[in-house]
Amino acid sequence: MDKQEAMSGVTRRAALKTALFGAAGAALAGRGVAGAQLGGRPKPAVAATTKAKAVIQVWMWGGPTHLDTFDPKPEAGRDYCGPLSNPIETNVAGIRIGQLLPRLAQQADKYSLIRSVTHGNNGHETAAYILQTGHEPGGRLLFPSIGALVSRFKGHDGGYVGLVPPYVVLTQPQGRFDEAGFLGPRYKPFATGGDPNANRFIVEGVVAGNISDDRQRSRRELLHSLDSLKTALPPDHAQAVKLASTEAKAYDMILGDSGKLFDLSQEDDDLRQRYGRNTFGQSCLVARRLVAAGVPYVTINHGGWDTHKEHFETMAWKLPQLDAGLATLLEDLAAVGLLDSTIVWCAGEFGRTPRVAWEAPWNGGRHHYGQCFSALVAGGGFKGGHVVGASDAKGEEPAERPISPQDLLGSICELLGIDPDGPLPNPRGMDITVMASEAGGVKGSGRLTEIM
Repeated sequence: MDKQEAMSGVTRRAALKTALFGAAGAALAGRGVAGAQLGGRPKPAVAATTKAKAVIQVWMWGGPTHLDTFDPKPEAGRDYCGPLSNPIETNVAGIRIGQLLPRLAQQADKYSLIRSVTHGNNGHETAAYILQTGHEPGGRLLFPSIGALVSRFKGHDGGYVGLVPPYVVLTQPQGRFDEAGFLGPRYKPFATGGDPNANRFIVEGVVAGNISDDRQRSRRELLHSLDSLKTALPPDHAQAVKLASTEAKAYDMILGDSGKLFDLSQEDDDLRQRYGRNTFGQSCLVARRLVAAGVPYVTINHGGWDTHKEHFETMAWKLPQLDAGLATLLEDLAAVGLLDSTIVWCAGEFGRTPRVAWEAPWNGGRHHYGQCFSALVAGGGFKGGHVVGASDAKGEEPAERPISPQDLLGSICELLGIDPDGPLPNPRGMDITVMASEAGGVKGSGRLTEIM
């Protein structure tokens, strides 16, 4: 036992026991719950056209303002625009966006804006559930998020063979709702934890902050030297083979090429600077590396948009971070040939009130607003350089082409080859579809066919 382990009170016997039981647990993970619930039931029908292979979701947790980002209304006056009253032209004629997004303005030919998303719900938890699942909360079933759907039909049960889980969240879970729903824990996202902008990205279960790769190798050698169970069993013993395979996969994540996907020191420093040396910017770069390796669904959980107070002070630094990270992500995906097969979508659970709350204690804040808000979509079969729908003169109501969450998510599913109107297997055997036809009484105007 090395000196550090002796001081911590960890004995070789305890370490060996932990390793063996941990490996056995990993070998058995994924059995049971999801399979028992769903086995034998039909999968959703596959859509006729599959254009996308992966999704990067920028989840603007807390609810981003639509007037200061993708749907500026300078003519509405100070009570709606505050100091952000000078929107900028993009590289697509006729499309303007918020003045603090100059780099995104030069990438508008790569994305389309949806300015009439609506569900009318102003609660964080319920609005997030609706926008992530395409179903209304409160029924007999807890529906899975779109990430969990992709994890099942394009991941675990769709031929994905990578060691990195098929559904990854950078860096913290979305929270406040169960992402996997009735699909079960096998389809929950792998949340990395850590900070990709740190000197070393400490990915939970993959990178230990105080243990070098050489020490990890030494620990593995020690484990093998003490593994009397392995030497006692025949080489072809089923459980021994399973444990050996699980150990090999685990160490490949820790020391092999799979784990290196999270190592941003391999990237050019100039590129890292363009993404932005902050948690969000570097998360965007990690997301690009993951989809390049075949991971089908990555969520960047970009919080901090719940700006009830001093909204414009927050936007002064929040929007430039979004601008650098998202614009570089689109540019980078296009440069390496991945944008055509990777959907990027950016939205929060709702928008924020168009009218600014200048009075105390809000001091220029914006509150929750689910009646009308915006989303950005790009790549994977979505056309760039378009605007879908419109809000009214003050951004308070959809003026044309109201888009419901199921319209948006259904379009993403369709491009991935998952039929949004197909049956969704569930533990109760209920007759339900991947996307609700009319969630919560909010009737949309259909999928985004004009940009697909």
